[in-house]
Amino acid sequence: MNVLTFLRRLSFLSVRQRLEWFPPFFLMRVKVLELTDDWQTVRLHLPLNAFSRNMSDSMFGGYQASLADPIAALACAQRYPGHEVWTRAMHVDFVAEGNSDLELRFEFDAAIDRKIRDDLAARGRSTPQFEYGFYRQDGVLCSRITNTVAIRPKGYIALPGITGSEKRDSREK
Repeated sequence: MNVLTFLRRLSFLSVRQRLEWFPPFFLMRVKVLELTDDWQTVRLHLPLNAFSRNMSDSMFGGYQASLADPIAALACAQRYPGHEVWTRAMHVDFVAEGNSDLELRFEFDAAIDRKIRDDLAARGRSTPQFEYGFYRQDGVLCSRITNTVAIRPKGYIALPGITGSEKRDSREK
């Protein structure tokens, strides 16, 4: 049994605790500041410390990317059960120096939720794009995250050589 399966089975732990105890986040000392039951709002604290600090005394970009990567996919997995969900693409725009502890702020926009629900009803899959960011302690946005998530039916297999709208669930064949 892997660590993730073990954590999921610990029913006495809250979702917040499971997120903080997720091994990469635990090692990065991530703390949950806010997490709504429906994952509408997620706020996470990422400390600047000896392990996360680069040679110019600011936060390593890789630390930020590691924390930002699964958040939108986790939110979608919670909101749309019965689907396979993963990060399809992510872009990080480092707009200002991350020279303090950082706060990741994620909001699940109602318009995106409606679009996903419409896509799932019509096509059984969706590929939404989310924007969120890391903010310094002084409130300045230092990193803008653009994250594209794949939401697919269970058992979905992308067929080789088929792209875009031609992709379909292999069960349709």
